[in-house]
Amino acid sequence: MRKSSLTIVHVGPFMTGLRVGPKHSVQIKLSNGLIRRGHLVLNFADRDVARAASLFGSRKFGRRAVNKALIAFCRQHCPDILLMGHADMIDAETVAAVRDIVPGVRIAQWNVDPLFEPDNVRRIRGKLRVVDKTFISTAGEPLERMRDGGHAMSFLPNPVDFSVESGRADLARSLPYDLFYACGHPSRPLREICGREWNMDDFIGLIGARLPSLRMALGGIEGRPHFSGARYQQVLETSAIGLNISRRADYYLYTSDRIAHLAGNGCVVAIERATGYTDYFSDEEMLFFSDLDELIEKLARLSAEPELRMRTGTAGRARYAERFNEQAVAQFMIDVIMDECAPEAMPW
Repeated sequence: MRKSSLTIVHVGPFMTGLRVGPKHSVQIKLSNGLIRRGHLVLNFADRDVARAASLFGSRKFGRRAVNKALIAFCRQHCPDILLMGHADMIDAETVAAVRDIVPGVRIAQWNVDPLFEPDNVRRIRGKLRVVDKTFISTAGEPLERMRDGGHAMSFLPNPVDFSVESGRADLARSLPYDLFYACGHPSRPLREICGREWNMDDFIGLIGARLPSLRMALGGIEGRPHFSGARYQQVLETSAIGLNISRRADYYLYTSDRIAHLAGNGCVVAIERATGYTDYFSDEEMLFFSDLDELIEKLARLSAEPELRMRTGTAGRARYAERFNEQAVAQFMIDVIMDECAPEAMPW
């Protein structure tokens, strides 16, 4: 019988003040969920430790130091679980050393980047020989392929956390923005939407031409500044609908973690059917589309009918939180790591 309270060292790109980062990050929500389930979580910011250890503030030159620091940190705290999320500064040999010095430690990694990126697959595979479990935000056949060789892989939903996603756009009949969309760069790479590749400047421009009265909050489009920090949250809270488009939609359940930001703040999530989220949400909970004409038609209707939009946002927010809240996701991870739940389970 395992202890009710575990000590968990969580390694990832946490903010320490050396850099600016988003409060909506998955690592923050997972640590929150683990703490709220009663566990002691010690966050270890691998990238910032590497920066701090380098004379020039460079992660690259601080790599050796951060690996030594993690070994010393684990020797000091003797964690029950070493959990790593995008801990790219940590070498597999360091993870193996932690296993040697902390008897019985369980080790897991999580990753929310797409499996259609070869470099991301390489990073995940680079630690498979030294971890017990791996959690990935893609399901279906792509995840099955990652299980080749007997690796214990689990689907990781993008968690919502109402201490982070604190807005209620679904409760406001009148909002300044009808549609929210933000992207890092509109054309690098192109996004595949409904079977066609798009520069997002062109895609948003087409929506604007078809719906000229639609008031849009746009970050990174046509040279606009990106939303960050408190401004990003403010825009989410004041947008009726959020366009949730990732680089492609044909990897089952893969999506940017923005889906949680949108749903959690009460925005209606507009998402392609091809993502597979119709298996978890209904047309009364999200705006699903299969082609551009359907997207335009539904955007026009929801922006013109605030009561319908509010009901949809409320229903989607409630369903997303019921299935994918930070505590449920954290508990699933603990159950899999401690061998109390099969990695293949999908309790969502």
